[in-house]
Amino acid sequence: MQVVGFCRFSYPAEGGFQVEHDDIATREAYLYSAARMDERFRHFETICLPGLKAQTDPDFTFLILVGSSLPAELRARLEALVADFPQARIVARPPAPHRAACQEVINEARDMAMPCLQFRHDDDDAVAVDFVATLREAARDVTSLLGKHRLVGFDWNRGFIARPDAEGILAEETVTPFWGVAQAMAVQPGVRQTIMNFGHNKILRFMPTVTFTARPMYVRGHNDHNDSRQKKHVIPVELPRLDAAGEALFRERFAIDADQVRRIFA
Repeated sequence: MQVVGFCRFSYPAEGGFQVEHDDIATREAYLYSAARMDERFRHFETICLPGLKAQTDPDFTFLILVGSSLPAELRARLEALVADFPQARIVARPPAPHRAACQEVINEARDMAMPCLQFRHDDDDAVAVDFVATLREAARDVTSLLGKHRLVGFDWNRGFIARPDAEGILAEETVTPFWGVAQAMAVQPGVRQTIMNFGHNKILRFMPTVTFTARPMYVRGHNDHNDSRQKKHVIPVELPRLDAAGEALFRERFAIDADQVRRIFA
């Protein structure tokens, strides 16, 4: 079964952000500001990409949606980071309504005559190195369910919330359902709705879902430029620093190297 992952990398969509802007030009100026982009690239390189590049099942496509207005030097920097990641495909689009743009990009990459497994992913989050393999296994385990429904959701709710910095990684385990990371959807042939047509925490309203809790499957990135952290009254999250055992677990489970984090964030 085809597996398609989807990531928005500072795509200036119409809608789709909790931070509002008066117009597209203002949104692009916010998204492409030097401080914000530097942070996004550091998280993308040290947190997001390692686990995807190290997947035990390499048979998947990873779409990275960017704006056609992304400055050339930023596009070149992005291309350099995925040069050794053959599953990655950078797709540039002009600003458009958020859900419609995401749906179009995903459906252009899939074989509409075949069923498809889709997962959403933020550029500062990580999935475990066996996520794709585990997703395929989960789909096989519920074959009967998939045959009865156009859409079926999958959610792995155990993972870590983490903040990288110049000293390493601050992180704590959490069990949080439908958080939008390590979350996927099975789509029947011909169905044009995609995982990006649904709010990640509302997906269970529209389809049957299957939840798994046994193993940590994600790292949810925590940083100053999280879209969800820009609103007023957001409660700060205090995280303990990983010790040597914790750093070893992150390397084994997510291919996240604390030494690389220290070097990139120094």
